[in-house]
Amino acid sequence: MRSLRHLTGHHRTVTSNRVLGQLLAFNAGAVNAGGFLVLQLYTSHMTGFLSMLADSLVLGNMALVLGALGALLAFTSGAATTAIMVNWARQRRLHSSYALLLVAVLMLVFGLVGAVTLDWSTPFAVPATVLLLSFMMGVQNATVTKMSASQIRTTHMTGVVTDLGIELGKMLYWNRTGTAPDAQVRANQVRLRLFASLLAMFLVGGIAGAAGFKHVGFVFVVPLALLLLVLSLPPLWADRARLRHPLRRQAPPGGPPGTPPDATAHR
Repeated sequence: MRSLRHLTGHHRTVTSNRVLGQLLAFNAGAVNAGGFLVLQLYTSHMTGFLSMLADSLVLGNMALVLGALGALLAFTSGAATTAIMVNWARQRRLHSSYALLLVAVLMLVFGLVGAVTLDWSTPFAVPATVLLLSFMMGVQNATVTKMSASQIRTTHMTGVVTDLGIELGKMLYWNRTGTAPDAQVRANQVRLRLFASLLAMFLVGGIAGAAGFKHVGFVFVVPLALLLLVLSLPPLWADRARLRHPLRRQAPPGGPPGTPPDATAHR
């Protein structure tokens, strides 16, 4: 329980960031690939939706314009929701922002009633499922971005592949004989392993998600949702006393009781 709390709590380490990033990369790969089999859309791919918006505006296809706009707004709303939750939790010095809990609940809803929401129309000319998945991916990506201090993103791999390529280039760089040690180009092995593992976990998750949706259907994501739920519960348990007494303020380290936390930190 204690190790799980550290994995998802606000006290971050290189190890906890890496492990959480790998788990969420697997989750994003599974949802993204599996969702494509159902919707024919990669719902975490905002670059693609933005390009679809531009192309459809030129071609005059307003249905695709509305669909792309809906997905973009849903993803952005998910990220904004995470920012609100994270800053709310930090100002109250809670152990978690509960954004990961929100992802787990949304995934559970998607797994149990996803087939039903395929028939729910929206003003954006796409099923409610598209908006739900885009919102969920926005929440997840913003959550791990905030928790890792913008070092890790898990719902799309463009930045990960770019950073991996940079470290590989540094590793392959030939330092001329006689170059001073402090001037030599060296790859950051920690970052190299991190980006390689995120890429691998996203791929493995995509394979698992595609196979799961093909053979099992929407219910495939229920075990993934339960895993995220288990990860998000330890911080909730640790915060139970503060949640029961929301008006009771705990003094920050080195300050007298009732001293408000630094409202400018971690925004």
